[in-house]
Amino acid sequence: MIASPTAAPRPRRSALYLPGSNLRALEKARTLPCDVVILDLEDAVLPEAKDVARAQVIAALEQGGFGRREVVVRVNGVDTPWGADDLEALSRTAPDAVLVPKIADAGDLARYDARLSDAPAPTRLWAMVETCRSLFHLDAIAGLAASTRLAALVVGGNDLCKEMGAAMGGDRAPIQAALTLTVAAARAHGIAALDGVYNALEDASGFAAECTQGQAFGFDGKTLIHPNQIEPCNSAFSPSPKRIAWARAVSDAFAAPENAGKGAIRVQGEMAERLHLVRAEQILAAAEAQTPSTQDPS
Repeated sequence: MIASPTAAPRPRRSALYLPGSNLRALEKARTLPCDVVILDLEDAVLPEAKDVARAQVIAALEQGGFGRREVVVRVNGVDTPWGADDLEALSRTAPDAVLVPKIADAGDLARYDARLSDAPAPTRLWAMVETCRSLFHLDAIAGLAASTRLAALVVGGNDLCKEMGAAMGGDRAPIQAALTLTVAAARAHGIAALDGVYNALEDASGFAAECTQGQAFGFDGKTLIHPNQIEPCNSAFSPSPKRIAWARAVSDAFAAPENAGKGAIRVQGEMAERLHLVRAEQILAAAEAQTPSTQDPS
C-alpha cells in the first residue's frame, strides 16, 4: 500500500460530474471553470454503454488538456461486471484520483487500494460516503489515509437517502448527522471532504442555500451535476478576506525559523497546531484559485 505523499493542496470548491459516455461532455470538461472534473463511469452511464464510456474516458485522459483542473474518474463497484476492468484500465492511465462507490467499511476501501497497486504513486483514491454502514465506520475509513492512497471523502446524498428510506428536504435534516460526521472524519485524518449534489437544476436559490449550508458544515467544496452550478459554487466556497488573512498568518508563523519542528504555536492570540496549518494551506490554495491569474486560457 502507498501512503499519501505530501503535496501542495489543491482547491476543490466545485467538482462537476460528467458522463463518460458523452463525448461532447468530455471535450467541454477542458473549458469549464470548475476545480475538479469527475468523469463518471458509474451512475451516469447505462449498462450497455459502460465499455464505450471506459474507452472514451481513457482516451480523454491520454489526450490530456485539462489544465489546472483535477481529473477524477468514478468507477463502477468491483462487485459489478465492469469494476475490475475500470480499475485495471485506470491503473495504466493514471488520473489524478479514482473515486470508488458505495464503500461500507475500511476493508472495502483497502480492497480498492490493493487493486490500484500498479498505478503511479500520484494517483489518489477518493471514496463515496453513500451507504448506511459507512456512517458507522467513517473514522476507520478516513484513517486509512495514513497507509493508502485515500485523499478525499465524497458525500452521496441521493443513495444514502434512498437506502435510509428518507426524504431529503430543503434542510437535509435526515442526513445532517452524516454530513457532519463525514467532515469530522476527513478533518481528523487530514483529507478533503466534498458535499453531495443538488438535484433541482432550476432552483438557484435552493442551490445557493445548500452551498451555504455545506460551507458552514466545513466542506471543502461541492459535487455538481450541471455547468450552471459551477460559478455560484465557486463563489460560495471561496474563502473570505478574513479567512485568507488568518490562513496566511498561520502559514507564515509555521514557516518562521524559530518555529521549525514545533507542533503547536501561538498565532494571533490563539493556539495553532499542525492540523490548522493543513487547513490554512487549503484555504490559501482556494484563494489562489479564485484570482484571474490562475485561470488557464481555456
